[in-house]
Amino acid sequence: MEPRYDRAARALHWLAGVLLLGQCAFGYWMDGIARNTPERAFFINLHKSTGLLIGLLILLRIFWHLTRPTPRYPITLPRQQQYLALGVHRVLYLLMLAMPVSGYLASNFSKYGVKFFNLVVLPPWGSDDKLIYGAFNQSHKIAAVLLLTLVALHVLAALWHAWLRDGIFSRISLRPF
Repeated sequence: MEPRYDRAARALHWLAGVLLLGQCAFGYWMDGIARNTPERAFFINLHKSTGLLIGLLILLRIFWHLTRPTPRYPITLPRQQQYLALGVHRVLYLLMLAMPVSGYLASNFSKYGVKFFNLVVLPPWGSDDKLIYGAFNQSHKIAAVLLLTLVALHVLAALWHAWLRDGIFSRISLRPF
């Protein structure tokens, strides 16, 4: 039997993947809602709230990853591919952290702050500064594009390894054995 990540690591991987893709789709969908409307404000705050929770999930995932052994790659996987995989995973983690952090920082340099699930007001701790807000908001959008691009490559590589049946995909698959 090939080495695999533990059940919790596999569950966190797939849960984070689905939530991040859903959150990105939600963010792009919101661009179609008219600005300065109550409907947009509701959905923006929902996006901010779920983003904060996903950020916490990512921190949990990183903690779990750092405190558990990582399964070895099969000896048949070339070193260059191992280094490439390691690099891509590190950049994915960086972008998964950059998304909620840049979104949260942008929110704190606007007059709106965060209304957590439209119930609890987290007032902004920064000044209402359009320039700083714009920089963090643009960083948030760039991180989303980069994340989605790397996720697409990650999925293609995973499908390739699943097709090859070389043991890489099975390390993270949700199959019970």
